[in-house]
Amino acid sequence: MKRFRERAAAGLAAGDAFTLTRRFSEKDIDDFALISRDYNPVHFDTPYAALRGFKKPVSQGLLTASLMTEIGGQIGWLAAEMMFRFKRPVYAGDTITCDWVITEFNDQGWGRAVVTMRNAQGEVVIEAETTGIPPGLKERQRLFEMLREGDPTNIAARIER
Repeated sequence: MKRFRERAAAGLAAGDAFTLTRRFSEKDIDDFALISRDYNPVHFDTPYAALRGFKKPVSQGLLTASLMTEIGGQIGWLAAEMMFRFKRPVYAGDTITCDWVITEFNDQGWGRAVVTMRNAQGEVVIEAETTGIPPGLKERQRLFEMLREGDPTNIAARIER
């Protein structure tokens, strides 16, 4: 994660790409339910999930989609819009890889990124897009200061140590 922050501090450009991989556990699904209040039985009850066409309970879509916000948060992207297309189910124990590519910046400095999430079999589980504002000069200077201080606000960086 630290490298994501370092790249953002140096300045983002169209074509910049970020990749993150994460395995989602049953505990992640339970914890997300507590935070989001998404207690849909499709996430917890096997017979109900089967009635909805799934082989077992599925992860919340927004839990999986949070990989996009994890990258966005690491690079200081101030999101204005996010769009998700949920293509395939994600189950507890699945490993998901998120590829985020900045495709453009407009004259006002707003950026657009295309995000694709795949399971370990290479199947697309989520297609997404986001628009937002990358860190400006002052924010990038602060990111450099934070990195010099050991990135104290970045929990992921502390865990990596």
